[in-house]
Amino acid sequence: MRLIVISRSKNSLEDGKIIKDLMENGVERFHLRKPSMSTTDMRSLLEVIPESFRDRIVIHSHHKLATEYNLGGIHLTGIHRKRKFSTWWRIRRLRIAIVNPIISTSFQKLGHVYSSEKVYTYAFLGAVFDRLTGNFSTGYNAHSVAAAIKKSKSPLIARGGITYEHIPKCIELGFAGAAFASSIWDQPNPVDAWIRTLDFCKAEGIKVSG
Repeated sequence: MRLIVISRSKNSLEDGKIIKDLMENGVERFHLRKPSMSTTDMRSLLEVIPESFRDRIVIHSHHKLATEYNLGGIHLTGIHRKRKFSTWWRIRRLRIAIVNPIISTSFQKLGHVYSSEKVYTYAFLGAVFDRLTGNFSTGYNAHSVAAAIKKSKSPLIARGGITYEHIPKCIELGFAGAAFASSIWDQPNPVDAWIRTLDFCKAEGIKVSG
């Protein structure tokens, strides 16, 4: 089961130290999503993270930094997917510079899963769960989600409202993994929140990967 941590979108250079601490405590795949962060500030954030950890990072913007810092890969937004030629060229250059880079994307609706012709390392789907209630979000239910997972050309990662309590349900539905954001970053200590997630998996006998 892939367990992925996504950064909070708020711009904060202090997040570099937290990301480093998360990786020291077992985070094997981290998505750096800072939509309004400048290239200069993102460089400063990446500089805080030891080189030995940088290949665990998938970057959502300023994709040229992926080769500059030897990151794990890039994430393509819907806007990136529409810019077909520039995105094709970006991926081509990335694959020359990095061996087997991660190329991921996001689907907000189940229909996007069926219409996608591309094969990605994995794709986020969601928001699957409602953050407040913990139940399925509007437009999602167990049957439709399981059906989409079976038809998807790419492994799907559950995203949105995910807490460690959802992991067994994600496995039951057939998800390849789960992505954590608010359940980590909204806690007083994000690292402690992550450790609780790992402890839950260990107690449930769930094998974790990145």
